[in-house]
Amino acid sequence: MIYYYSGCGNSRFVAKSLSEALGEELRFIPDLIDKGIKEFDCEGGLLGFVFPVYAWNVPTLVRDFIKNACWKGKPEYVWFACTCGDNIGFTDREFRKIMASVSLELNACFTFQMPETYLCFPGFSLDTEENAKLKNDAVKEKISIVADQIRNKQTVLDLIPGKHPWINTHIIGSLFKLTISDSAFHTTDDCIGCGVCERSCPVHNITMEIQKPSSEGGQDGQMKETVVKRPKWNGNCLQCMACYHYCPKNAVQYGRLTAGKGQYYFK
Repeated sequence: MIYYYSGCGNSRFVAKSLSEALGEELRFIPDLIDKGIKEFDCEGGLLGFVFPVYAWNVPTLVRDFIKNACWKGKPEYVWFACTCGDNIGFTDREFRKIMASVSLELNACFTFQMPETYLCFPGFSLDTEENAKLKNDAVKEKISIVADQIRNKQTVLDLIPGKHPWINTHIIGSLFKLTISDSAFHTTDDCIGCGVCERSCPVHNITMEIQKPSSEGGQDGQMKETVVKRPKWNGNCLQCMACYHYCPKNAVQYGRLTAGKGQYYFK
């Protein structure tokens, strides 16, 4: 069984590819949370998790899902694969602690460097198209290798901790958790009210709401009221950036930090 979370598609691709290669069932963590499913039988099988690294750590949604679930039985082999733009800090150590809290032992971890998606800090930017392609091509080649290692139940520590893993995970990452907010998200006048942002949000944090009716002249010369819908962010944001990257008009912005930075999602 593979449990995964993804915002802009990088981790979804890795999870789906490994699921197909291993013949393992794939389950989307936000869907399980929505349905209130908390009991999982993992006796004797492979138990895998796939997720993006957020602020050099395990996403809060994934952490809470694992800790709040009831894992029945003892899996034969436990692994996780994470995606990152650059490095993962001490994500592996934090995940091992999460496993220990539910009496599970981690056997292997794998890191996939993929195109950047997070843009809400000054200085953060997307990969160039060339670099994004190079990363994705390397991931596609690596999938079969990782699948074989999992299939053979190998003990693997495939890590990219970076230069200052402790500082990144425990200092910068902790500050990130304290400051995360959706209050700066807004739309420009390019918004067409299509609702793609609402549908792309993995935690259903966005609702399309009538903000202001507009009036325009009809063919008969009479003024007609047009309903205008715009997204509203409701305070449960993970800053996965799906709403920003999937917007067909690039109308979703985060303060002034995302202006002109372009978009990316795994296609």
